Amino acid sequence: MSTRRGAKTGRDELIATLMFAGRDYSTAAVMFHNTVAERFGLSVTDLKTLDILQRLGPLTAGDLAAHTNLATASVTSLIDRLQKKRLVRRLRDLGDRRRVVVKLTPNLEKTIAPLFESLSRRMLARFKGYSDAQIETIVDFLTRSAREMREEAAKLASGRAEHFAAESPATEPSPE
Repeated sequence: MSTRRGAKTGRDELIATLMFAGRDYSTAAVMFHNTVAERFGLSVTDLKTLDILQRLGPLTAGDLAAHTNLATASVTSLIDRLQKKRLVRRLRDLGDRRRVVVKLTPNLEKTIAPLFESLSRRMLARFKGYSDAQIETIVDFLTRSAREMREEAAKLASGRAEHFAAESPATEPSPE
């Protein structure tokens, strides 16, 4: 199929539609999670940190900082907020008593998890309608996309200090 320079092919249009759908899905996911978080007086970062703990198990504050791209001081405040809401607790690591790990409490399953049940049922029903090959493609897309987003977030987070350092004058002007 020959096209004029700059004209979109059917495949280009399909890819553009996929990019738009990905953005739409991402926005809907962020808004859904924000709605759930607000119901409990949490931020989206607080809620997603609970998700990280739910998927990966108990982690140190340093591990959480790495998974969230937050500064360690921010992670300490985040853990304090979640502990105050009785969603996590700090425990000594049984393997290394010097380490402290953050662990979920049963309150997550009692309070927040039920808000995801309806959506989970709907998604599971949809997934059952896909072929194994389609599911493998979706898993590949989501896994690679998540990795790429984490890599891009890490680049942005590491550049944060460089960006602010470049904007700040080396010395403050003296007040006169």
